Amino acid sequence: MGVHKYRNGFVPTMHEDALKQPLYWRRPRMVFVNSMSDLFHERLSFDFIRRCFKVMNEADWHTYQILTKRPRRMLEFEHAYGRIPEHIWLGTSVELADYKTRIDILREIDATVRFVSFEPLLGPMGQLQLNGIGWAIVGGESGPNCRPTCSEWVREIRDQCLGQGVRFFFKQWGGPSPKSGGRVLDGKIWDEYPDHPLARSVPAL
Repeated sequence: MGVHKYRNGFVPTMHEDALKQPLYWRRPRMVFVNSMSDLFHERLSFDFIRRCFKVMNEADWHTYQILTKRPRRMLEFEHAYGRIPEHIWLGTSVELADYKTRIDILREIDATVRFVSFEPLLGPMGQLQLNGIGWAIVGGESGPNCRPTCSEWVREIRDQCLGQGVRFFFKQWGGPSPKSGGRVLDGKIWDEYPDHPLARSVPAL
């Protein structure tokens, strides 16, 4: 990408110089932690993850969203670390129905806000069990070789969220660029956030 921090490509890399940046952001903001990677990747030690959580605890005027494809490791960390502070939201990605078990693992974690990102949505999800989940984000894939998202897949998730009392956020239809298809679903922008005092109206993940 021509950015120095990504010089190692897809190899997980710890950037010690960036670790304390949230302490210097005085205005409260929503922080998507490790947006280009996965904080719970197997190559990142629990010691390093604890240091990340230490900064998040110190800079507790921000709200943090942590998204992983490895909820089992997130659960193991939570067991070792203890209850997750309420300004740190934990989520997992579920792009295909084959990975719905990630939701069951996420539900075991003791966190105030748990969320699921169905992005990129690559197939129908079927029946979802969303008890204990506060927020669902849905989005289509974007980029040169993006795979299409079917409107029925999106509606299926939305309707189950409505029926189970889960806040629903529709991020994008996807296409060559994130904004290609817009984000209107059935004539409406779905911009719901968790029913939580720390939720702020800023773009979702």
